[in-house]
Amino acid sequence: MKIHNLAFLLLFQFPFALDQALEFPRLSSLTDSKQKQNRDRAGAANIIFKSADGGETWQDISEGLPENLSEEGIPRDGFLANDNGIYLRTGNGMYYSKPNSTAPFWKKEISPDNVSGIVPGKTGLLAFNYGGHFLQNVNGTGLWLPIYTDFQGKDVRTVFETGDNVFIGCGRGLFKYDGSEKTWKRVYDGGWVMKVVESNGVLMATSQRGIIRSIDNGENWVNVINERGVGIAIERIKDGFAAITYNAETETSRVRTSYDRGKTWQPIDGDLPASLIIASIAEVGKYMFCGHPAGIYRSSDKGKTWQLLLPVIQDKVFNLSVSGNVIYAIPRSGGC
Repeated sequence: MKIHNLAFLLLFQFPFALDQALEFPRLSSLTDSKQKQNRDRAGAANIIFKSADGGETWQDISEGLPENLSEEGIPRDGFLANDNGIYLRTGNGMYYSKPNSTAPFWKKEISPDNVSGIVPGKTGLLAFNYGGHFLQNVNGTGLWLPIYTDFQGKDVRTVFETGDNVFIGCGRGLFKYDGSEKTWKRVYDGGWVMKVVESNGVLMATSQRGIIRSIDNGENWVNVINERGVGIAIERIKDGFAAITYNAETETSRVRTSYDRGKTWQPIDGDLPASLIIASIAEVGKYMFCGHPAGIYRSSDKGKTWQLLLPVIQDKVFNLSVSGNVIYAIPRSGGC
């Protein structure tokens, strides 16, 4: 494998390398000239964009964030949007924006130190770090309380709550909480697991071996996409799932959808430029969106054809996140 491809795989296999020491105690579509104006303007810019009209226009909502955040970047699992607002974790704290905020968009929140990631929980925001410490936010307050203190694993990549089940993805597999025995058990041991999603009783996850699936509440997992490469992204879409994986033979990222509960997968990247680094896939209303090294693409026919909407910024790749009918785009170096 080429050196630059190996570096890409290492980014996905070890995304928390910088967190290992942590412990708890248009506006219109941007043109090149407008991007330059943003860079020359005082204050934060080109850190996060928002579209509420299906990608027709994009608003830079970076104002209020630290000016040096564009150099530091926003880590994986460092952004979350829901009906209550938008949360963004940085190296020195957490920032919050109300759903309909006007400039300045962000205010700094009281938050725990040394957080590796933030994810949605059943009753509020969850925070975790590489060392295996978890906190839950008490909604409407700045109070964070310890949770899952009996989990003994390290190298934590994600935590996912659904129904009565809790899953923690680590560098050495996926763990599930057994409510009857009050213990954690490893239900998958095929390497790291990064992200877990659920739809209509089907669980899907990105893993070191591609995309894995469970139809028995996470007790057993099987590979449904395995091309000797990693799973990059998995998302719920209407009536199915969308996934991005790395194909070791073609040395490209592939984008697929499934509408039969993850049994079979159809490629939807035939009209996208082939690339090593395709970062994200999302659906808003009748449109699908793809974060590609060339910029943000949109499809109105479920991936048969794609249109470039927002060009790349400073050779970064947009990571996409959706809340309701709003889509957010964060440019990241290397796509992750």
